[in-house]
Amino acid sequence: MSLLNRFVMKKISLSLVAMLLLGAVACRKSNSLSPGGGNNNTNVSNQEAADMVAGSISINSNGVTDLALDASLDATNIGHTPDACGTIKSDSISRQSTAGSAFSYSYKSKYSFTVDCNSSNVPDSLSSTLTYSGSFSGPNLASSNSGSSVFDVNGLLPTAADFVINGEYKRSGSFNSKIDTSNHGNSNIDIVINSLTLKKPSRSIVSGNAAISVTGDVPKKGSFNYTGTLVFNGNGTATLTLNGTVYLINLYTGERQKV
Repeated sequence: MSLLNRFVMKKISLSLVAMLLLGAVACRKSNSLSPGGGNNNTNVSNQEAADMVAGSISINSNGVTDLALDASLDATNIGHTPDACGTIKSDSISRQSTAGSAFSYSYKSKYSFTVDCNSSNVPDSLSSTLTYSGSFSGPNLASSNSGSSVFDVNGLLPTAADFVINGEYKRSGSFNSKIDTSNHGNSNIDIVINSLTLKKPSRSIVSGNAAISVTGDVPKKGSFNYTGTLVFNGNGTATLTLNGTVYLINLYTGERQKV
């Protein structure tokens, strides 16, 4: 083989090696977007993420609805105490489900609230902070978690027709899906509440909305990320729109149904 032919063959061989190396790098980059290597919502289905949200808002699982009712009850009691301005109170609550329920739960909560008054020294709002921990289990999902809430409750004045709550609720912990038993891992849920309105004196929820974020990861599969909105319908239900899919959630039981 001539010297020129050897030179040409060497260049071809080097080019092939370079192409193989580039292909390997591209493959690694592609894998970073697949399960186990990054954010891929096939790791946890939309309906499983909806179950996480349902468990974070229902009475059956110490969710937003339960804590909002607690805060409004405190506001009701304080509203009948004219000398309450500046009062700071702390307390604790333990809740467990009754035997035989399809949804089981056990939670311990610690909360503190401060009474704010208007210029006439009359209680008109309440600031509530709470931390909690516990677990719940429903037909589709089981979870052990802890979290916190920060609520501002307006409407303490006797002339106010409603309590109006703004604030944020957070929950994080481990989960096990009962829909797909291979899906288990960690989740973080953030619910920012806007104008959650409870009618006096029954304290029934009549309206409100919230911004929803659900994130987490599944070992060997990777992370997931869902965002959405929640609308409180005023009939014991809320409409959840999660990454474009719509569900109806029962605020008492935590059951969800795709619309």
